[in-house]
Amino acid sequence: MQNQHSTCLVSACLVGLCTRYDGQVKTTSDYPAPMHTMAWIPVCPEQLGGLPTPREAAEIIGGDGADVLAGTAQVLTKSGLDVTAEFIRGARQVLHIAQLQNSSTAFLKARSPSCAVHGRIGVTAALLQSAGIELIEL
Repeated sequence: MQNQHSTCLVSACLVGLCTRYDGQVKTTSDYPAPMHTMAWIPVCPEQLGGLPTPREAAEIIGGDGADVLAGTAQVLTKSGLDVTAEFIRGARQVLHIAQLQNSSTAFLKARSPSCAVHGRIGVTAALLQSAGIELIEL
């Protein structure tokens, strides 16, 4: 019998996987109701883009995630290393996973240069949004 659950993407750090930039495990137990009826596909765009864990914290400079994708902003680590290519590569990998799994929803980590939805949108969030995927920030 085929599984009738729909799938969703979820930031891997939110479900207790050791993917945060600082290598710490922080999770939430306060999952929104829709997550209880979906199969989760944990993703970490930064790891999928080739960055290690732990890694130096990074931020978007000169715009937001959409600007990074358009080539008008960069993602730099605190010491100034340009990790823009890794962030874009990871975002594309996450979108590919969403498309392969026919996922139309993503639950993403707040205040992340990859995953933030509110405030300054992250690189992955901007790419998923442009593909019509519903974004929910946790």
